[in-house]
Amino acid sequence: MNIEFFEQERIFKLDTPNTTYMLQIADTEGFPVHLYYGRRLRDHILDDPARLKLHPFMPSKNERERCSFLDCTPFEYPNHGLGDYRDDAFSVINPDGHTATSLSYSTHRIYDGKPAIPGLPATFEGNAVQKGDTAVCAVTNITETGSDSTDSQERGCKTLEILCLDEANGLEITLYYSVFDDNDAIVRSVKFKNTGKYNNIKLTKALSTCVELYGAEYDTIFLHGSWARERWMDRQPLGYGKHSVSSCRGESSHQEHPFIAVCERGADEDHGHVYGFNFVYSGNFIAQAERSQFDQVRVLMGIDPVDFSWNLRAGEEFHTPEVISVFSAEGIGTMTRNFHDLYRNHLIRSRYLHRKRPILINNWEATYFDFDTDKLIAIAKQAKEYGIEMLVMDDGWFGHRNDDNSSLGDWYVNENKLKGGLKHLVDEVNAIGLKFGIWMEPEMISPDSDLFREHPDWAIQIPGRKPTLSRAQLVLDLSRKEIRDYVFSQVEKVLKSAHIEYLKWDMNRQLTDLGSSGLDKDSQGELFHRYVLGVYELQERLVSEFPDLLLENCSGGGARFDPGMLYYSPQIWTSDDTDAIERLAIQQGTALIYPLSTMGAHVSDCPNHAVGRVTPFETRGYVALAGTFGYELDVTKIPKADQEMIPKQVAMYHKYNDLVREGDYLRVASYQENHEWDCWEVVSKDKSEALVTLVQVLNHANMKPRVVKLKGLDPDKTYSLRYFDIGTGNETDEELVLGGDVLMYAGINMTGAYNGDFRSRLLHLKEI
Repeated sequence: MNIEFFEQERIFKLDTPNTTYMLQIADTEGFPVHLYYGRRLRDHILDDPARLKLHPFMPSKNERERCSFLDCTPFEYPNHGLGDYRDDAFSVINPDGHTATSLSYSTHRIYDGKPAIPGLPATFEGNAVQKGDTAVCAVTNITETGSDSTDSQERGCKTLEILCLDEANGLEITLYYSVFDDNDAIVRSVKFKNTGKYNNIKLTKALSTCVELYGAEYDTIFLHGSWARERWMDRQPLGYGKHSVSSCRGESSHQEHPFIAVCERGADEDHGHVYGFNFVYSGNFIAQAERSQFDQVRVLMGIDPVDFSWNLRAGEEFHTPEVISVFSAEGIGTMTRNFHDLYRNHLIRSRYLHRKRPILINNWEATYFDFDTDKLIAIAKQAKEYGIEMLVMDDGWFGHRNDDNSSLGDWYVNENKLKGGLKHLVDEVNAIGLKFGIWMEPEMISPDSDLFREHPDWAIQIPGRKPTLSRAQLVLDLSRKEIRDYVFSQVEKVLKSAHIEYLKWDMNRQLTDLGSSGLDKDSQGELFHRYVLGVYELQERLVSEFPDLLLENCSGGGARFDPGMLYYSPQIWTSDDTDAIERLAIQQGTALIYPLSTMGAHVSDCPNHAVGRVTPFETRGYVALAGTFGYELDVTKIPKADQEMIPKQVAMYHKYNDLVREGDYLRVASYQENHEWDCWEVVSKDKSEALVTLVQVLNHANMKPRVVKLKGLDPDKTYSLRYFDIGTGNETDEELVLGGDVLMYAGINMTGAYNGDFRSRLLHLKEI
C-alpha cells in the first residue's frame, strides 16, 4: 500500500496490494485527469492513455477549441456547464443565478491514517472506534466470553488530499482518496468549502466519485428488487448513453441499491476485469455508467441530485459520503471478497462482529399482533428446550396497537397484552434462560397516536397538502434536534426499563411530502440529507449509550441494507421474504457485496407466509445458516418432526458459524442463472476448512450428470469430506478423502444425491 506523487509528471500513483490507481494534473490550468485503474503497476510511466500529449485542443495550445477538449477528457471530478456535455460530478447556483463550475489543482498532502467524516459513517484504519477527527487503528477481537484482546496485525491506511479551486464561485473542493494495507479498495469522498466570495452558494449536486474507464466492451451489474424481492442481480450490456439506478425515496430502498459493477463482457465469478462501487450512505443515491461517443465510460456515484440542494454559507463546509471502489482482475468473486474483508476489518464496529450471535426466535410470523405475556412465555419455554437463546418481541406491544393503524410514537407498554409490564415479561423470559430483544420503529409516527395529537407539526409534511400515508403512518422530521432528542429519550427509556439485549430498529415506509417546519423556504432542499444525518446521529448515540446492545437494522425488510447502516449495526434484516427458495437469489445478491455475518436470516413456517411454498425444514435451516441464523415461527405449533430438528440445527449452527462468519465466500452455482440448483462455499482463510451448501431447487427425470467443482481450496492439501446429517445432528461416519486439486479441477459427482424438489446437502471439508 502506498501513495506517491511524481512531481515532474505531476502524477499521483495509489497502490493497493494488487491494484494501481493513477491521476495527473494536466495543462497549465491544473485539470485533475484520470489516467489508469487496474492491475498493480511497477512504475508510473504510461503511454498517455488520456491523450494529453497528443491532444490537438489542449487549452494552453489551442484556446479556440476548449469545448472539444472538455468534452472528451477523462476528468477526475467533472465540471458543469463549460463544455463537458457528459454528466458532471457537481453543480451550484450562485447568487448571480449561474450554475457553471470548474476545478483546478491548488495543492495536496499525503499522510498516514484516515480522517473521519463529520456526521457520516465511514471506513477507518483498523477495526476500532473513532476518536476525534482521525480513525484510530486498534484491531479488536472478541471471544465467545466477550473478553477483548488487541490483534497484533496492524491494518495501516494512507490518505491523499487534493485541494482544488473553483475561483469564480469562491469554492475549495478537496478530493479524498484512502488506501489500506490489507485490501484492494480505494475509498473516496469530497469536501466543499465556501471561502467567502459569496455569503451563500447553493450546492445542487455533490457526488462522491467519478472514475473514467477506457475502451472495452462492458456489462453493468445492478441490484434490483422490490419489497420481499430485494437485491436480485441484473446484468446488462453497457451501450451508449447513461445506464443508472437511483433512489429518491429517502433511503437506499427495496427497489434499487447503492452499488454498480462495470465488468468486461466475458467476466464471470473467477475471470475477467471487474470494477465495483458501493456507497456508504443510507439515503437517496445515484449510481451511473455513461458510455460516450469515444467509447469512454464515466462511472459516477453519490447523493441523488433530485430534490437536493444545500446552502453553503461563507466559511461553511459540506462533506459527501464515501464511495468504496474495488478492482478485480480475477472476476466477480475476488471483488466480493474484497468488499467482505473491507467491511469486516474497516467498517463494522460492533463487538458482536467476531462473535456468534445468539440464536433468536422472533414472534412476528408466529403471532403477528395477536399475542400476550402468556403466549410469549409459552414460546420462550419451548424454545429454551430446543437450544434457542433469545426471544424477540416484535410489533404490537405498545400504545393501543392491535394492528398497524395506530400508536407509532407512543412507546409505552400496552398492559392489556403485557400484564405486569415489560420488565415482568423480560424477567420471566430471563428466568427461563433466554435473552430478550425488542422491536421498535423510532422514526415513525401514526396520525392515531398521542404524540401526533400533541405535536402534529413533528411529521414531515407540506403545509396545505393532505399528507400521503403509507402503512397508515407518517415520518418524524429528524432534521429537527428537539425531535431527535425526544426519539432517543423514548428508545433509551424502553431499553433501560428492563434487561433488553437486542433491538430491531425498523423503518416501514419511505419519505414523501418533503416539507419541514424546522427549515426556512430556502433550505427545504436539505431535508432529505438532514433526515439521514439525523438517523445517523440517533444510532451513534444509541451504540455509544448501549455498547453491549445487539442492534439489527431493518426497513420493511431489506430497504436500508447498505454500508452506512453497517457502521452502526453488525447485521441487517435481509428481506421480509423468508422463503428458503426465494432467499437463494436475495441472499446471493446481498452476499455479492456484504459478508454473510451481516445478513439476518431465519427459519420460518410453511406454507411460507410470503409465497405459500412448502420446503423441507432441513433446507430452510441450511439457507438460514448462510446468515445470522434464527427462527421466525411459533415453535409450539409446528409439526413434531420439525420441532425435533431444531436442536440439531442449533448444533449445526454452533459447529459451523465461526467458519461461516469469518471465512471467504465463493459462489459455485447460481439458481438465478441456471433455474435448477444453487451452490455456495465458505473457505477458512488458511484453506484448512470449507463448508459447501447445495440446494437442488427442481429435480428432473433422467437427470444430467452434476459434477460440482469446488473453489478456493489449497491444491496441495488433502481433505476429509463428510456430510452433515440432520437426522442425527452430526456429520456422517462415512468419509471421503480427496486432494484439493481433485476437488477443484475434477470435482465431486453429486448426480442423484437428492430425490425431489427443494432438497439440499451440507458438506464439510477439513484438512488432514
